[in-house]
Formats: sequence, structure tokens, C-alpha cells
Amino acid sequence: MRKISVISMISLDGVMQAPGRPGEDPSGGFNYEGWTAPYGDEVFGKVLAKELQPADYLLGRKTYQIFASYWPKHADFWPGINNGNKYVLSTTMESSDWQNSVFLQDVAAIKALKESTGADIQVWGSSQLIQLLLENDLVDELWLKIFPLTLGNGKKLFGGGTSPAAFTLTESTITTSGVIIAYYKRAGKVITGNVG
Repeated sequence: MRKISVISMISLDGVMQAPGRPGEDPSGGFNYEGWTAPYGDEVFGKVLAKELQPADYLLGRKTYQIFASYWPKHADFWPGINNGNKYVLSTTMESSDWQNSVFLQDVAAIKALKESTGADIQVWGSSQLIQLLLENDLVDELWLKIFPLTLGNGKKLFGGGTSPAAFTLTESTITTSGVIIAYYKRAGKVITGNVG
């Protein structure tokens, strides 16, 4: 069985939209594209280098289109992205010129992918896909980079469909610019009861 890891850069209020660069995703009138840029440092760079190691990728259609327009021309920064398998959840796309792209239609196809053999799977961006994965209890790990700012509006990491789940913190660090990097592993169901 493959592990699915959600990798996300989020603000303190949970916004994950367009962290990378201006022009990335202005949908919904989002005006803060590239909001992570002022927070880079050596620690952040080392963590990012670790996360950019070769893997397979599961992406929503919109993130896939953003990636497909950018990464084939910038492979020197992220060598694995072009060679890795890119699984795309979409009911409107069926093919692409970007190598190693496979299109999936529904949650059942994602479950079958998770049950198959192969490299572990990373989810980048893809806010709607993440909601679907959380709702269907398909997330094994959360790799979060939490930035010390609030953005007010934009696409959020956690939405109304998230299933109750427990996670264990497996690794954490704080960068010199105040970014909290925290890796969580799925630990089971939420246990309820009286405290004290």
C-alpha cells in the first residue's frame, strides 16, 4: 500500500492558495500570490530540498494545470517532478503533453492507486482534492509549513468535510523567520471522553 502525504504551505488562518509566485492562482479575487517569499531561510531551504525528492504525485486539475505550465521548463529546481508519475483527479481532462500524466475520475480510482504498489504519493496544492482525501480518510501524513501571517480569504487546507482523525507529530522545527514546520502521521480515530 502506498502512503499519501499532503504537503502544504499555510497561513495561520489556514489559507493555502498561491504561496509560490505572483500569477499562480488569482481565482476568487485572491490578491496575495507569492505570500511565502519573504520567509525563506537556510532551514526552510533544507526542508524543501527534502520534500522535492523523487516521488509520485496526486494533483487536482487546477494545480496540475498550474504545474504543467511551469515545471517542465524549470526542472533544474525540482528534477523529480517531470519524471515522476502525476496522477490527476479530473472529470474534464483526459490527456496532456506532460510526460507520465495519468488521469483519474473518482475516489474509487484514488483508493485503487493507494492500494497499488509503487512510490509513495505526494499531494501539492489541490485544495479541493485534499478536502476529498480528508473526507474519505485517505491522508496518511500532513507535512505542514505554517507561516506567521493571516490572509483572511483564500482556499483553505481544512474545510467542512474533514473527517475526525488523530495525528501524531513526528518531526518539527522553527525557521529563523518564524515558519513552523511540522510533520504529522495518521494515528487513528479521534478518542473522546471526559478530561479531568
